[in-house]
Amino acid sequence: MPVIECDVAAAREVLERAGASVEDGNTEYELWRAELDDAVAVAYDDKVVLQGKRPADVEALLRRELHGESEDADAPAEAECYFDGASRGNPGPAAIGWVITEDGRVVTEGGERIGRATNNQAEYEALIKVLETARQFGFDAVDVNGDSQLIVRQIKGTYDVNDPDLREKRVRAVELLSAFDDWAIRHVPRGVNERADELANEAFEDG
Repeated sequence: MPVIECDVAAAREVLERAGASVEDGNTEYELWRAELDDAVAVAYDDKVVLQGKRPADVEALLRRELHGESEDADAPAEAECYFDGASRGNPGPAAIGWVITEDGRVVTEGGERIGRATNNQAEYEALIKVLETARQFGFDAVDVNGDSQLIVRQIKGTYDVNDPDLREKRVRAVELLSAFDDWAIRHVPRGVNERADELANEAFEDG
């Protein structure tokens, strides 16, 4: 179990900003407990202990916000984001995968089933998920990579979006991108996007 020595009041603020639900501790020694995604953070006097299926995501968030200030305080925190969506049937059972890295290090990654969708719907859901996650982790800028040329060109405005559902998803994705200080999106070969693709396919097996 990861243990982070820190100001637990500051840690609580970080988790609350990321959307965690916080409640009182279960014992006299626990100050509070917070749940975020598949992780549980338990606060004691001078440390936070992380539990659950995916504690690494919350650990990365806390270490970034509490201990990860750059030597250049004005330098923006920039993430390299990868996304991929897959549908078996088009439409059919669908899943998404995403990866966020910083300076070549994986900050967080994941995959999940999203129900029934087309390939393009799944791609948009993956893009939205990776952008929401990047915001939760406090990044100021994102460099987004996907192997769907259609989605990338629709986001850039090169292609029109005729499908009403995809149009709605595009609006959400552009809204998320606009919240960053700086952003870019590009089409990359499937080999460059391999890890996000793997996570999407693994989600089918886990589901």
